Amino acid sequence: QVQLVESGGGLVQAGGSLRLSCAASGRIFSNYVLAWFRQAPGKEREFVARIRWTGGNTYYADSVKGRFTISRDNGKNTMYLQMNSLKPEDTAVYYCAANYLSGGSNWPGYNYWGQGTQVTVSS
Repeated sequence: QVQLVESGGGLVQAGGSLRLSCAASGRIFSNYVLAWFRQAPGKEREFVARIRWTGGNTYYADSVKGRFTISRDNGKNTMYLQMNSLKPEDTAVYYCAANYLSGGSNWPGYNYWGQGTQVTVSS
């Protein structure tokens, strides 16, 4: 069993930065894939980025490529999302998710979810 807790959301002006954290309790073994998704009001949950716990391979949505960086700290069992050059359209609730072995860009493919953290970018 894996529990995920996000933190680091808040209000920031356009062009600013935030770093989100996702602390995992339980044990994250090799072959887990962790990801960030986001959901704006009235919209479907959207893939942001994912990382393989072992090896650190990453993949980003086109909308955030070059602005966001996903990373993890194995010793702290924590995943991060560094968000730079934020835009108003980045406003959403951000969720971290985890799944064993596989994890693509579709949210139903993930078994474990955090409660979400709000990110609001003002223009």
